[in-house]
Amino acid sequence: MKKNIAIITGGDSSELVISLKSAGQVMQHIDRDKYEPYLVYIREDDWHVKTGTDDEVVIPVDKNNFSFNLEGREIRFDYAFISMHGPPGEDGKLQAYFDLLHIPYSSSGVLSLALSFNKYACKNILSQAGILSADAFLIRKSMKWDADTIINRTGLPCFIKPNSGGSSFGVSKVNKAEELEAAVHVALEEDSEVLVESFIPGREFTCGALRTGGREFTFPVTEIISKNEFFDYEAKYTEGMATEITPAEIPEELTRKCQSITAEIYDVLDCRGLVRIDFIINDGELYFLEVNGIPGMSKMSIIPIQLRTLGHTEKEIYNLIIENSI
Repeated sequence: MKKNIAIITGGDSSELVISLKSAGQVMQHIDRDKYEPYLVYIREDDWHVKTGTDDEVVIPVDKNNFSFNLEGREIRFDYAFISMHGPPGEDGKLQAYFDLLHIPYSSSGVLSLALSFNKYACKNILSQAGILSADAFLIRKSMKWDADTIINRTGLPCFIKPNSGGSSFGVSKVNKAEELEAAVHVALEEDSEVLVESFIPGREFTCGALRTGGREFTFPVTEIISKNEFFDYEAKYTEGMATEITPAEIPEELTRKCQSITAEIYDVLDCRGLVRIDFIINDGELYFLEVNGIPGMSKMSIIPIQLRTLGHTEKEIYNLIIENSI
């Protein structure tokens, strides 16, 4: 009998539209000879299964046991494939729910995701392992802060970003002290905490990794070249606004170094499933930017391109992840 797989999408953040795209692609590549996939939409109190094509049917999910009724039959899910970016799928909250129900899932666990989603906490943990990153200052919504104190720490230019969030929503590059306050307010629209980071000039790279079933994959390195001042939302999701080169055209030694640090971060944070880690390279040194605990999986997202470059298909990789968990 086929296992029932929930492809989890939605979420409570601005990344909703990206989550829907990722989930749509995951649905296309699930092995239907082995599994019966259903698209499960979760946003705040609205939990439902989407079935059908032309006339889409929406069926409520019973949160007590993560099931739904289809034509008089109760269907319980055997597995959750997380394709949700942002909370509650990328910060560990949803994983805690599945842990309570003893339902296996595709991503890292609760603590790993909670740490990786909180940029400031993640930087502090990784610094203890010797991982370089930009100097930073944390602003909480309720606290009073002084622009001069922050700039003395981070210098100018600097980046202002939500401490917990992705897809570059609410991110600004500040070049002048008088721009700081407005940028902080923009970031506070996405999160209650704001991270101020020093600007590190250099080239941006990203590398994916996967550990599953006793096998270790570290993907080819991708260089990201944005046509905007930095790799913002427009550059990420507007065709022609960024060039992504896979594999990156860099010396083999630098490629191995990036892959090695990616694998180290994966292990330090006790990651599981597919993860992508971003860096800036400056004078041969790699500076950690952030962990993407649930990386984008749309057709032209970076991780699918990296794994195809490595010689694998999404279907093959998804099978490995699901089989190892189940």
